[in-house]
Amino acid sequence: MISMRFVILHHSLDRGEHWDLMLEYGGKLATWRLDRRPQSPADLPLPARRLADHRPAYLTYEGEIGRGRGRVRRVDDGQHRMIRQSGVEWVFELAGRRLSGHFRLRHLDGDHWTFEALPDETTTSQGAITSS
Repeated sequence: MISMRFVILHHSLDRGEHWDLMLEYGGKLATWRLDRRPQSPADLPLPARRLADHRPAYLTYEGEIGRGRGRVRRVDDGQHRMIRQSGVEWVFELAGRRLSGHFRLRHLDGDHWTFEALPDETTTSQGAITSS
């Protein structure tokens, strides 16, 4: 059952723009910065940078952030189901307005990750969340 929420925010700043992928877990939002907007699984893989966890308010907030940190606008949102979670990869299903299917965030080094689409058949036999 898909029970947690996710959001992708377009974050505009004076010095540029990026997109924030946020997955709800444990009362907070795990957050990755993407340099391009993922509009469909065909747009992936994309480099991702792990940021500090964010407050759940960003699931619904749009507008100015304050203190010169730009403005955010929601470009996708919906539900997600975690399939597998560890320090080196997060595998999950998204059911969003634009992105739906199975995805993986895979750790490369430091705060560098990659955001990938997975063929649906690669995750159908895995159901429980595992963490390390």
